[in-house]
Amino acid sequence: MDIGWFRDLVICISGLVVTIVVIFVGVLAYMLYNGTRSVLNSLEATSENIREISSTVKDDVVRPVAQLVAIVQGISQGIDLVSRFFKKEGGGKDG
Repeated sequence: MDIGWFRDLVICISGLVVTIVVIFVGVLAYMLYNGTRSVLNSLEATSENIREISSTVKDDVVRPVAQLVAIVQGISQGIDLVSRFFKKEGGGKDG
């Protein structure tokens, strides 16, 4: 047993350890990919639900409220216009 034999033994053991580490890292990367993919799918489904809810709220709540506000504002402007016609122009008793 000379130094060359120990060198070859260390090289073989190092190669085996590196191979095991590479396989372990590959398995961890695959598990991380699967976990991330399921989270991303869940996030996509959640965003689709939010999109549907916001569309429903826009159609059922915001649009009627905006129409009501527009009607009230129109009536208010009409009342202001009519009240301007009936106001006195002069500021004093005689005028």
